[in-house]
Amino acid sequence: MKRLIPKHISILKPYQSARRIGIQGRIYLNANESPWINNIQYKFNNLNRYPEFQPYKLLKKYSLYSGVPINQILITRGADEGIEIITRTFCESNIDKIMFFPPTYDMYNVIANIFNIKKIIIPILSNFQLDIKNIKKKINNVKIIYICYPNNPTGNFFSRNKIIRIINSVSKTTLIVIDEAYIDFSIKYSFVSELNNFDNLIILRTLSKSFGLSAIRCGFVLSNVKIIKILKKVLAPYPISIPVSDIAIQSLCSQNIFLMQKNILRILKNKKFLIDQLKKISYIKNIFHSEANFILIKFAESKTIFKYLISKGIIVRDQSHNLGLKNCLRISIGTIHECQELINVLSIYKGKI
Repeated sequence: MKRLIPKHISILKPYQSARRIGIQGRIYLNANESPWINNIQYKFNNLNRYPEFQPYKLLKKYSLYSGVPINQILITRGADEGIEIITRTFCESNIDKIMFFPPTYDMYNVIANIFNIKKIIIPILSNFQLDIKNIKKKINNVKIIYICYPNNPTGNFFSRNKIIRIINSVSKTTLIVIDEAYIDFSIKYSFVSELNNFDNLIILRTLSKSFGLSAIRCGFVLSNVKIIKILKKVLAPYPISIPVSDIAIQSLCSQNIFLMQKNILRILKNKKFLIDQLKKISYIKNIFHSEANFILIKFAESKTIFKYLISKGIIVRDQSHNLGLKNCLRISIGTIHECQELINVLSIYKGKI
């Protein structure tokens, strides 16, 4: 078997998603999902036919929502496929380099490892901002730069001016990919308005977070016409199933967009409540500012708290293994009941499990 497997695959560590870890509980605050069930249903009986390569009705709906023309949009199986297809299309194995800024979304690293792409890793500063000085030193001959915006798991926006400086400082052969998976929670800060200003800019979007459609795996790549045409050469022939397309189209009608925006306001309200209550707990050392549907918290001893919460049926995400995030847990914003239950459980913690 060893002879069958390329060396870079044999040593590969897969992305440990919340579901893959498989911890069971009663309250899940570990995957940044919407806590509310999306009631959209698939009602047709046309599963005997292959889907459109790029469902036109869905393209039209997302174009209206995002303000990006149809021919500048590619529909993918979640934003993760966007990361995968961009890397696979533009990078040559063991030749090209990508750059990213940990702690950040780990799929940039995993995808690079899968395709044996060289990595330039520039950790963010202690204030969770980009290290522009070191980035500029190592930016030459980088093919793709991935910027998570707002960043996961820290939750903050990187300085927009610094990102623009990076875009202006790179050559036309370097792609800047802005991952806006969480942008709907602070939509006014999107880089969509910059698409027509930079030929090397790509934006990633998803319906998984704010729209509450994690299960259908539907994402979007937004860029210029030339880049979208190139990506279409590499994309699988039937990437978006008919049920996924239909549910996504329904979610993007005006009524359901209004419901989504209403849920965002609920999330923001619950986040404020949760933060206000967490500030009263003495063993919490820091609650980092977040523009997303989660918060990063530094505890006196996160490993013990993590296990304690599991024992109480509350599942959060341990981030203490990440660079600069010792004793940190990431907590998704749930319903008000889930937030209250989390506070209750943390409030009675006595230092033992």
